[in-house]
Amino acid sequence: MKKTPFVALLMAAFVSFGVYAQELTRELPTPVKTGGKPLMEVISARKSDRSYSTRSLDAQTLSNLLYAAWGFSHDGKRTIPTSQNKQDLSVYAVMADGVWKYNAGENALEMVADKDVRPLFETQDFVKGVPLILVYVGTDVKNSPLHAGSAYQNVGLYAASVGLNNVVRGYFDRNAAAKALQLSPNEQVIISQVVGWPESAH
Repeated sequence: MKKTPFVALLMAAFVSFGVYAQELTRELPTPVKTGGKPLMEVISARKSDRSYSTRSLDAQTLSNLLYAAWGFSHDGKRTIPTSQNKQDLSVYAVMADGVWKYNAGENALEMVADKDVRPLFETQDFVKGVPLILVYVGTDVKNSPLHAGSAYQNVGLYAASVGLNNVVRGYFDRNAAAKALQLSPNEQVIISQVVGWPESAH
């Protein structure tokens, strides 16, 4: 059957919408929960670094890293402890292709914004061009910062185990970051964490 211009346009619109809808959620590979370096070696190797390559993180590494930060480990519990198991924390991944919120239950990233907002965090030269900035957000003024600390420590340990660099940073405009992350009024940006391969990596 010959398509009229209207039908062709309508079909194109549906195809475009389908592609766009798929991009709203990015499924991640199942995190690898076995193997790795011995715990004491990783603790000894953990450090803050300020030298980064612009090389992107592959999907498996990103999945493992987010699982370490804020995944579900067992019996509905997270990979970190939270006060009264309230699990009051959200983890956002800020990357070149936009802002994404980590959905641990679905092991996926949910798009918040399709803009590159990394420049908001580039208040120091070494941050420019980094592939990933994690932003920790919570609503509990007392306990959310403690939860964020546990999460970024897990990320630091995972980074040390696979040769990634990382550094925790508070030197950025939190109000601007909250706007970019489209947070609700009761949510606050706690801290950020830069993660990437060493500058020598290609």
